[in-house]
Amino acid sequence: MGSFSTSHWLIVLAIVVLLFGAKKIPDLAKSIGQGIKGFKKEMRDEDEATASSTPEAHKHVESTTNASVETPKTTTQA
Repeated sequence: MGSFSTSHWLIVLAIVVLLFGAKKIPDLAKSIGQGIKGFKKEMRDEDEATASSTPEAHKHVESTTNASVETPKTTTQA
């Protein structure tokens, strides 16, 4: 059970043509390509958004950490 040979690929191609028809295959390939392109674009946009928001998130954590470190003032009653 090794890799596919040329005859195996031809059989798979023939089955695909029978299932989808020769006219639908280019449309199917085009829609798959557009889906992959859209997925890559969204991943790139997400990476850019994460990279640009990281410094702001770090500043917010520092400001909340400094505020919570303050010791409460206590008064002594005499």
